[in-house]
Amino acid sequence: MATIGENIRRERKKKNITQKELGEKVGISNTYLSDMEIGRTNPSIKTLRKIAQGLDIHYIELLKDTE
Repeated sequence: MATIGENIRRERKKKNITQKELGEKVGISNTYLSDMEIGRTNPSIKTLRKIAQGLDIHYIELLKDTE
């Protein structure tokens, strides 16, 4: 099973987008995004939806197979 952060990282890397680029695109800091990707924090649903929109996917994709 994956974490939400691992799913974010996987999708971000598929799109060849850096944390900084995605953070700027969705209005969050790359530090916060990094914290999510390593599991230090979890995003709110609102933030998760912004991230998914920035990745051009449905936010449910980021929740699939999570713990």
